[in-house]
Amino acid sequence: MHGPAAQTLQAIRGMHDILPERTGLWQTLEDRARAVLEGYGYQEIRTPLVEVTDLFKRSIGEVTDIVEKEMYSFEDRNGDSLSLRPEGTASCVRAAIEHGLVSAPRRLWYRGPMFRHERPQKGRYRQFHQIGVEVFGLAGPDIDQEVVLLTQRLWDTLGLRNLRLEINSLGEGDERAAYRRELVSYLEGKLEYLDADSRRRLRTNPLRVLDTKHPDTQAVIAGAPRFLDYLGEESQAHFDRFCAGLDAAGVGYEVNPRLVRGLDYYNRTVFEWIADGLGAQGTVCAGGRYDTLVARLGGRPTPAVGFALGLERLVSMLEAGPPPPDKGLDAYLIAVGDGPQAKALLVAETLRDASPRLRLICHCGGGSFKSQFKKADRSGARYALVLGEDELARGVIGVKPLREEGEQSEVALDQLGAFFATRTSN
Repeated sequence: MHGPAAQTLQAIRGMHDILPERTGLWQTLEDRARAVLEGYGYQEIRTPLVEVTDLFKRSIGEVTDIVEKEMYSFEDRNGDSLSLRPEGTASCVRAAIEHGLVSAPRRLWYRGPMFRHERPQKGRYRQFHQIGVEVFGLAGPDIDQEVVLLTQRLWDTLGLRNLRLEINSLGEGDERAAYRRELVSYLEGKLEYLDADSRRRLRTNPLRVLDTKHPDTQAVIAGAPRFLDYLGEESQAHFDRFCAGLDAAGVGYEVNPRLVRGLDYYNRTVFEWIADGLGAQGTVCAGGRYDTLVARLGGRPTPAVGFALGLERLVSMLEAGPPPPDKGLDAYLIAVGDGPQAKALLVAETLRDASPRLRLICHCGGGSFKSQFKKADRSGARYALVLGEDELARGVIGVKPLREEGEQSEVALDQLGAFFATRTSN
């Protein structure tokens, strides 16, 4: 008697496996991003996936959509409220305060998964991945310019051309308060034209109405007061110098007076890089300045600026371009006979010692020469290495090209490292 078949389990909705056929693109993106960041002197920091819920309430804002509706929060066994991180800035600021990283200017970067309980759709997932940058201790528009230039260099490195930059300034607290009063007054006169979500936001977080995707509400927003008209002298000068720096560097941009960010901590400079081909989820990089957040979370007043890249969206753009460099197998080691099979793993280790970059599979599980050779061919390896009783006795190994024409040759075991030195993948 057999019991009932076990139920097949699947990934949680909105959380996806990244299979080996696609990880090459991810590795290309991550490797090139790391190289650019290190080239600008940014240092990597790694923070926990789980934080106390209060961290995000105090940083992102209790009346934001993220905190109100999207966080994965739970009570642990001690009764503390914890949350999976929905974004990286708050965790990075918490770590910087806790470990004294804000005592002098500091350039940091991180990468990893974030979690939001949103409605899954193309380009938006419940577990998604970001690379983020945070800079502490620099107040001028020059560092705002640097983080934009850094992203432009990354696009160039990745070969991405169809991205456009939108910028805006959200001013300082008193300027935002004055603008908010005027915006609320204007929108209250247009209530009948606002969608239900925007009417709710009007009572809780009216600036977020500017970011609506509802067509009727967008028509109302087109006539709303402009944020830039409420900037004070210092905020305006900061924004003007930021724009002048981008002009001098030849970076094209569009000033979007309706651009706001979905997090409460931003002030002054905000920006987004948008890919027009990705539809409603076209923003692939977004960030700005947040000069009050460090103090809000218990640190001393510290100017700061940062951004985050959405890796899933960038990977989808890379998929439309040329494939990443081939990182396939260099060799597949076949061993036929008891003696060779007993020595095969040791031969493979010796070969890896001699050629550390070599990508090599050593056949395990036995089988005939024919069956092993078929597996070598299916593996995609460039060469089959054949070790039989005769080769083992003579201290050589057969080398058979699998991806190009050529006869099998023999190479001395102690010369295999030199043989592959010019033949391994980068």
